[in-house]
Amino acid sequence: MGEVMPKLKSWEVSDSFWNVVEPLIPPPERDPNKEYKRKSGGGRKPIRSRTIFEGIMFVLRTGCQWQALPKERFGSPSAIYTHFARWQRKGFFLALWQKGLAEYDDMEGIAWKWQSIDGAMTKAPLAQETVGRNPTDRGKKRHKAQYTGRRAWGPALDSRNRSKPARCHSTESSA
Repeated sequence: MGEVMPKLKSWEVSDSFWNVVEPLIPPPERDPNKEYKRKSGGGRKPIRSRTIFEGIMFVLRTGCQWQALPKERFGSPSAIYTHFARWQRKGFFLALWQKGLAEYDDMEGIAWKWQSIDGAMTKAPLAQETVGRNPTDRGKKRHKAQYTGRRAWGPALDSRNRSKPARCHSTESSA
């Protein structure tokens, strides 16, 4: 029987995919005017690029917040985010997307002359029945009832001539 490969989790990177990704990763930024001296055993060891990339994939695949990254698996969440932001600025993700697109074009072929985007934005038909009114509208009073036998609400004085009382609209008849 054939050899059974262990199933990777959705954020884990296979060796074959890592071989494609690794050359695209930008090198660490270093100030050319500064001399770097590291004491033997001093400070934290840098996080491996593969671990950083898997941490980024974890956030993208699970939808969790950066600060919710498991420290035991990926290290400092803020360090992973810092690398993500730097790689994004350096164009790493665009280069990775272009590389994947070119590879797909070689395998399957992309009809570059004809592309279509389809989309629709409508309200969910059953949303009002299942969730009720919009949360921002739930406390608002809707149709205020009119008191019977009284005039409609209006200013007590005519807005143009403040010395003359306003006319009542609901009790007067137009003659």
